[in-house]
Order: sequence, then structure tokens, then C-alpha cells
Amino acid sequence: MSRLYSIVWLFLLSAATAGAQTATISGQVKDAAKNTPLPIVNVTLLRPADSVLITGSITNEEGRFSIPSVKKGNYLLKLNYLGYVPQFKPLLVGELSAFLDLGQIDMQEDVKQLSQVEVTAKQEAIAAKMDKKTFTLANNISQSGGSAMEAMKNLPGITVGQDGKIQLRGSDKVMVLINGQQTALTGFGGQSGLENISASSIEKIEIINNPSARYDANGNAGIINIIFKKEKKDGFNGKVGLTAGLGALWVKKENLPDIRPQYQRTPKINPSLSLNYRKNKVNFFLQADDLYTETLNKNEFVDRYYDNGDTVRQQTKRNRNTNFATVKTGLDWFVNDQNTLTVSGLFSSEKIIDHGDEPFFNGRLSERDRLWQFLEDEIKTTATASAIWQHKFRQPGRLLNAAFNYTFHREDEQYYFKNINPSFTGVDSFKLLSDEHVADFTLDYIQPLKHGRLEGGLKFRRRYIPTNMQFIPGVNSPLDTNAGGWANYGETIPAVYGNYVLESNKFEVEAGLRLEYVRIQYDVNPEHSTYKSDGYHYTQPFPNLRLAYKIDPDNKISLFYSRRVDRPNEVDIRIFPKYDDVEIIKVGNPALRPQFTNSFEAGYKTSWPEGYFYVSLYHKRMDATITRIGSTVPGSNLIYNIFQNAGHSYNTGSEIIISHNFGKLASLNLNLNGYRHIIDAFTVVNKYPVENTFTAEKQDMFAGNVKLNGLFHLGAQTDLQFSAIYLSPDIIPQGEIGARFSIDMGVKKIIQKGKGELILNATDIANTLRIKRTVNGEGFRYISTDYYETQVIRLGYGYKF
Repeated sequence: MSRLYSIVWLFLLSAATAGAQTATISGQVKDAAKNTPLPIVNVTLLRPADSVLITGSITNEEGRFSIPSVKKGNYLLKLNYLGYVPQFKPLLVGELSAFLDLGQIDMQEDVKQLSQVEVTAKQEAIAAKMDKKTFTLANNISQSGGSAMEAMKNLPGITVGQDGKIQLRGSDKVMVLINGQQTALTGFGGQSGLENISASSIEKIEIINNPSARYDANGNAGIINIIFKKEKKDGFNGKVGLTAGLGALWVKKENLPDIRPQYQRTPKINPSLSLNYRKNKVNFFLQADDLYTETLNKNEFVDRYYDNGDTVRQQTKRNRNTNFATVKTGLDWFVNDQNTLTVSGLFSSEKIIDHGDEPFFNGRLSERDRLWQFLEDEIKTTATASAIWQHKFRQPGRLLNAAFNYTFHREDEQYYFKNINPSFTGVDSFKLLSDEHVADFTLDYIQPLKHGRLEGGLKFRRRYIPTNMQFIPGVNSPLDTNAGGWANYGETIPAVYGNYVLESNKFEVEAGLRLEYVRIQYDVNPEHSTYKSDGYHYTQPFPNLRLAYKIDPDNKISLFYSRRVDRPNEVDIRIFPKYDDVEIIKVGNPALRPQFTNSFEAGYKTSWPEGYFYVSLYHKRMDATITRIGSTVPGSNLIYNIFQNAGHSYNTGSEIIISHNFGKLASLNLNLNGYRHIIDAFTVVNKYPVENTFTAEKQDMFAGNVKLNGLFHLGAQTDLQFSAIYLSPDIIPQGEIGARFSIDMGVKKIIQKGKGELILNATDIANTLRIKRTVNGEGFRYISTDYYETQVIRLGYGYKF
């Protein structure tokens, strides 16, 4: 442990670069007496110490001026016009707004001085207001050619949970956006499909721990915004790439006896194409990716122990073939200097085929009770249409944006089971068809001010998901055929918000309020054996507040407060039992209600030329915590995992990020996150398959993770990157998840005079990553270890033209 502390403190002495954003300064100059615009006024920015000219502009016929690309700092604004007294004004360009409006400035023919004006502006690698982190995937060499989920796992603050979901600071209640919008690709109000989105299509990823009122209130852990690549250069240009790889190079753990082999040396291939053509007022873009993978998606060994003395040893092995093709195309029409219209469409098709084996043995592995084999054949189809209109007023930074998005997503799933017992063999199947229709309309307005800005807007969503599950039983079928039928999910959410930003030389304030009305209606087949139609509605305020004190230009303290919600998604309340594991069955719960969260955070950041140090302290209190509960019913060894609201839970911790550039040789980035995770004692009543009561004791554990990323410049336009991740044990509902550790490495070489690049990388090079869980229920406990595929070697080539 002392050695670990020494390593941590060694890297606490390091830090990484932080870039500064620029701002656009604007205003309007008028004659003080006549209130008429003054054209051709010379407007300049001077260095206060010696009046050296930095940049400048002149006013147009309306007396308006605009000075772009002004770096943060203190300036002296000078206005000079023949026949008028020159005006001098101290000017602060801060960190919160990219557009700064000085308003109307009057020039007089008499000798008078106007009052002082102080303004603001913003941005850095960790954003200056410390609510957001932005990472460019071009620098993520060790994960190039993989999926979005693989690309994210090395980023500060992000971990991959025990159920394969992305977590922020230990919570998987994350809202994932694509280009700032919710889509069916990643889930509405949650997260899904990240393992199948190609990282080659992504430009950068934003991690927003403290979202403002402008964003939907869903997701207590925060927001991850995936920004796709899109060029806007004049003429014809683009990029073509191809990455290929192999995974599961050797067997982590041998199969239990007499089942089909697990996948080895699994191929991966990812061709990608990006095209852009801009001429005059029109910009066309097209992006296409195809990600084909074979994967040992799951290889979990479970030992179940029951209070009656029974022991069951099982393996769940899932060989998966996936082909995920995506095409996004559209155009930007620059109608004039004030208006831009963007129309785009996205189509994706995901084909998944799973071949699975689940043998069940006694405790000594001397007798096989049965073998459950399955084939899943699933097609997911997504089509999205989007239209965005942006109007720029004559005052720079004053914007009106209107957007309409429609998404259709179909899930067509078929399962075929073979239930092999000593005395019989049954053949069972089920089919699920789910169509999701989502329409969103948003309107956003931004008004720059002398000392900040005002934001406001509205959003309306209508979401409708009809589903149908048909069970087709065989001989002695274990399927609950009475739990099938149809169910229709309806969601209506109108919302309005307002946000105010104020900045002075020393203080910053950002205050916002979002008001949402939510109505959920869940209609269920009246013949269902357990559940009936249900729903809920509420009108709730979701405030956010940020207060900051700037000690000096390189040191800042910020305080945050926000209230957010996690609404159950349709799959969380879906009434149909899911037989991925025939003896550990997942079922939704229509009675599930939203989880509300109050979050508090204090952050400190200091920067220097070679990097920065960032530390935050945070506390979250969750009410009506959403979680899965595993329980049994009398007379059966089947375990039913059912979503429930489990009372209060808490997450209190600290995050540290240190980054440092060692000249042109290397850069290191260290991320430390430690938190205390508490789940209060609770009692719930499960209704499926029969009513039963479950009680859990209080759980309390300190957990955390450490990430170290290093980038080394080897010369000859060659870079080497490594990423090391350690995740400590953590509590999960009814149990604990074990520690995990992995190392990734990659090398990139620029060739062909900068137009081409070669990348070679490997994930989990020591093949050490596995997930071990211990779960304790009433009358049983089980220990599981998943030796799924984590080691992949890839070789890729890309060419820009």
C-alpha cells in the first residue's frame, strides 16, 4: 500500500495542458446627442501596460463592430473617430461566454468619459467553469478502431460497470447524446448500443458532470455527448480508413464439460469513409461506417448456494457475431449571413447473432442436470431525420435555434432454445417486436450581455413504443407463456428552461431552472398473468446553481448544486421475462417510479503553462433508488431479477485530475476517483411471478478507481500511448463486485506527408480483466466470474484527401 501511495503522489506532481478559448467582442457605437449610428469608427484592443495594439475592427453603416478570436485577459478598448473624443474602456475577457456584447457605446463631441465596461469569455480542456471535460479521440491511440464504449473506458471519470454500462463516478445513470441530441442509437434518457458505435466516426467526447438547465433533467450522474466527425473545408475532401483486428487470443478459462467451443481468435474489421464538399452557400457531408465483430461476449461461471443445501454450478457462454452499419448524410445551407439550415438523416442496421450454451451441474461437477442452448437472431434498425435552423441576429452571439428530430427504431428479436434434460429434450422459442417512434421539437435562444448572457428555450417530446412478445413452448417448457402478449408505452414531456450567466473580475454566477411535465402511460395486455396497465405523471422543477471565485487568472474555486431525475426507461418496466439466463430471469416492473437526485459539488482548478491540477468534492443523495432485486419464490430455485425502487442511497467522494506536458517528449494524465457508496436498508414487494417480500440490510463501502494515461513522442512523427486502469471493489445491490485491472497500449505513425496514418494497438495486453460478483439473497447466494473477451489487437490505416 505504501508503494501505491508513493506512485500516486509521484503523479500528483504532474499535470497536462489546458487550452484557452477565444471570444468575439461586439457592440454598437452611436452619437450621444443624436442617438444615431456612427459608421467607420476605429475600434481597437490595446495591451493595458504599454498600449501596444493587439487587434481591432471598424464599425459598419449601423455602427456595429465585431472583433473575433480575442483570448482571455484584460485589455484596454479604444474607440477613435474624427470629430469625437476618443473613448478608452478597461475590458475583461473572461471564461464563461464565447460572445460578449458591450451594448451601445455613446461617443460625444464634448469631453466626457463613459463608465467602465467589464466582459467575459471562456474554454479550456477541462472547461473553465469545471462542469465539462472534452476529449478528442484522435489522441486516444490505444483504443483506435474499437467501439465508442472501448474509446470511453480510458477517459477520466468514466468506468465500465458490471453490467457493461458506462458509469460516471460510480453511477450508470448517464444520459448519452449524439451531437447534443438524444437518439435511439444510444437510448432516450439512458444508454445503450455504445459497444456497437464505431469510434472511427467520433470527433470528440464531452463529459458533463453538472449540466445546466438547458439540458434534459434525466441522468443523475451527468451527460456524455458524442460528437461525430464533420468537415467544413472548402472544396472536396474526406478520409478513408480500415482497421482490422483479432480478439480472444487465448482461453482465459476452459469450458465446463460437453458444450460447444468458445470463440477464439475472433476477427474485427472496420472500414470507414467520410466525405465533404463545400461550395458557395452549400456544404454536403456523408459519413459511413461498418463494424463487423465476432466476440466472446459473455463467459460467466456461476456457483449458486441455497440454504436447503443445494449447489448449482453453471456456465453462461455467448459467442456473438455483430454487423453494425451506419450512414449519416446531409447538407448545411448558409442562406445568408444570418440564417443557416441543416438537414440530415441517419440510417443504421445492427445484426446480432448469439450462439449460447448454459450447462447446469451439481456442486462436484459429477452430474449434469441439464444443458440449455440458445440462438438469438436480432435486427435493430434505426432511421433518424433532423432539421435545424439557426438565426444569427446582427448582434454577434445573439442566436435563435429551432430543431425538429424524428426517430424510428425497430427491435426484431427471435430466441430459439433447446432444453436438454436427462429424460427429455424440449425446443422452445419466443419472438419480440418493438417499434419506437420519437418526435422532438426544441427552441433555444441566447442573448449576450455586458457581463454574461441569458439563455432560454422550450422542448416538447412525444414517444410511443408498441411491443409484442410471443412465447412458443415446446415439451415441458420452462417458459412463462402467460407473461406474453402486447404492451404499449407512451411518453409525453413538455419542458421550459431559463439560464442566467454573470461574470465579474472575481466572481461568476450561473443560475438556471428547468420545469418539466412528464406523463407516462403503460397499457398492458389485460390477459397478462401478473401486471396490469399503469403509469404516472408529475410536474417538477429542476434548478441548477454555480458560484465561482477567481483567486487569480490561473486559480479558481467553483460550487455546484443541481436537482435531476432518472425516469424508468421502457425496457425497465417491460413486463416480459427475459431468458438470457434460464435460471436467473430478468423482468421489468410497470410500478417502477422515477428516482430523484440532489447533487452538490465543490471544485478547485489551478493551471500553469505545462498543465493543470483539478480536484472536486461531490455528494449525491438519491431518493427512490432504481435497482434490480434478485429474489426467489417458495418451491423454486429460480432467481428473478426485478427492477424496484429501493429507498435512499448516497455517493460521496472526490475526483482528482493531474496532467503535465514534459516538453516535446511526453505528457502524463492521472485520474483518481474515490467515493463512499451507501445503500440504505429497504423492503420491497415483488409481484412476479407471485407476490413475495424482499428485505435488504444497509450496504456501505469505500470504492474508487485510478487511471494513468501516457503519451510519448518518439520522433519521426511516431507516438506511443499507454493506459492503465485499476477499479477497486464496490457494492452492488445485494452484494459486491471485485477489483479489476487492465493495461492498453497503442502506437501511431504519420506517413505520406501527413495525409496517412498507421495505428497498431492492443487492449488488456496482460489479459487480466474479468468481472467477479457476489450476490446475497434470501435463501441463496451466488458467486459469478465473467471471463469475457477483453484482449484485442488491431492494425489500422487512414488517409486524408
